[in-house]
Amino acid sequence: MSKIRITQIRSIINRPETQKLTVKALGLGKINRSVEKENNDSIAGMIRKVSHLVKVEEI
Repeated sequence: MSKIRITQIRSIINRPETQKLTVKALGLGKINRSVEKENNDSIAGMIRKVSHLVKVEEI
């Protein structure tokens, strides 16, 4: 599987609780924080849910 880098680019203030929990589950929480994850279906679904808050790059 390919690896992807997920970077938070927008704040989670005034977002629904489900989006806040999804960002936390991805290992983010602060703007410009990045994590590297394996690209699989569960991670892709999480990214789709908060796509307006994060930037995704393939490594």
